[in-house]
Amino acid sequence: MDMGRESRWEKDAMTVEIVFALVTAVVLAAVVFAPALVLTLAFDLSGSASKGVLAGGALVGGAAGVWRLVRVLYRFDTERRRGH
Repeated sequence: MDMGRESRWEKDAMTVEIVFALVTAVVLAAVVFAPALVLTLAFDLSGSASKGVLAGGALVGGAAGVWRLVRVLYRFDTERRRGH
C-alpha cells in the first residue's frame, strides 16, 4: 500500500460523510425556511411583504444549511487527522 494515499475505506468514509453533510444541510435549511412559508400562507401575505418574508427565510435557511455543511465536514476532517 502506498504511504500518503487514502485507502478505499477512507475514500468511502469521506463519500458517506459528504452525502450526510449535504442531506442534513438541506433538511436543516428546509426546516428553518418552513416557518417563513407558513407565516406567509397563514397570514395571506402578498406582494412585497410576502417576498420579504420568503427572502428572509431563504437567507436564514441557506445560512443555516451552509453552517451545518461546514461544521460536519470540519468535524470529520479533524477526527480523520487525529486518526479516529
